[in-house]
Amino acid sequence: MEAVLSQAINRLESVLAGESLALRSGDSTGLGDISNRKNQSLLELTRISRGIEPAALSEEMRAKLGVLRERLGDNSRLLQIHIEATAEVAEVITRAMAAAESDGTYSNSVSGAWTAK
Repeated sequence: MEAVLSQAINRLESVLAGESLALRSGDSTGLGDISNRKNQSLLELTRISRGIEPAALSEEMRAKLGVLRERLGDNSRLLQIHIEATAEVAEVITRAMAAAESDGTYSNSVSGAWTAK
């Protein structure tokens, strides 16, 4: 059973490496496919783990799972950075659109409070 688990972990690590590379390089063209593959890998691991008694795992497998946990954490942090960046860009676009649509009736004063002209 550990051999099957090991193969599933290897597949997921490969997907995570591909996603990290794509995110770091700014190439978002394949992220949808990568996300689908990652979801499939996580589902596969969930199914495999149902048939495994944690106490029966070898030290080697425990170490491999520890490395996977670290890689998932790194991936999560990288995704969070991209989510935050996307939110910031969306905010800039929203403000620019609001400013472009404004008729100038209200403006932001130096103190930051809105005042009527």
